Amino acid sequence: MNNMIWLIRREFWENRAIWLLPAIIAGLLVVAGIFGGVHIGPNEMHVGPGDMQPNSDHSMPDSRVIGGVALFAFSIVFLGIMSIYSAWYLLDCLYADRKDRSILFWKSLPLTDTETVLSKLAVGLLIIPLVYFVIADLTTLAMAFIISIRASSWVGNSLWQPDIWLQLQVYWLYLIVTLALWLLPVAGWLMLVSAVATRAVILWSFLPPLALYLGERWVFGTHAVGAILTDRLLTGYPTTAFHASGDGGGIFSAIVHDGRADAGAEAARSVWTYINPAGFFASPATWIGIGVGVGLIVATIQVRSRRSEI
Repeated sequence: MNNMIWLIRREFWENRAIWLLPAIIAGLLVVAGIFGGVHIGPNEMHVGPGDMQPNSDHSMPDSRVIGGVALFAFSIVFLGIMSIYSAWYLLDCLYADRKDRSILFWKSLPLTDTETVLSKLAVGLLIIPLVYFVIADLTTLAMAFIISIRASSWVGNSLWQPDIWLQLQVYWLYLIVTLALWLLPVAGWLMLVSAVATRAVILWSFLPPLALYLGERWVFGTHAVGAILTDRLLTGYPTTAFHASGDGGGIFSAIVHDGRADAGAEAARSVWTYINPAGFFASPATWIGIGVGVGLIVATIQVRSRRSEI
């Protein structure tokens, strides 16, 4: 356990972007909250340096709608950037060790390749999302405080919705855990490429799946590989981890596909009715993915033990 803790701390020392990137995003959002304008709906409200009051000529939207959409929007910025950075980290972590020859130093220590690979996997799938989650939470509270001071009391009160905020915490923690399990085969593949490739890791990460997809289409005229990749990367997770119907539709489809302003607030209000942990852990696709992911991680450990610097 002590070795794992030190290995994770090592990743923070060597990859400062783990915390520095979300901190920069948080700083930019806070600066935007301090100096920028706030617009709520077309011709409904404008809050800027010289105009801090709602337009009395128009009816105002429900404050819970504004609060839910705003709180979710602040967090979704971090989620998108975190997804990109986590993928890049997993693809680069083992390759960088071999490229700068630091692998020779770490192999001289009483650390196993299993511990090294698992520590990097934990950082990519759990630690980085948790860091972004904490910083996103603090940024959301800071933005709510800043906007409540700058704008009218109506706008400020709309952002202070404890029940929405707490339910969004449940949503994001559930998202982190279930996505880590669902994307385990993807993470395993990226780490295997990172352990094998001698150059152009990005190309090697998608060329083999692309070759399989094109070869299947040309030879057999089918698209099973494409269906599997689409299900694992795009459509499979929301339909497995969330209820597909009920109370206006699943939380993922309500936010991403519906596009209505009240969808975000409804999702925040009803997060308990949307998450589906029983369905997620009972799904064969979840356990098949975990099995494939474990196999790829085992292969990565074996490759790591047999290869040194580039």
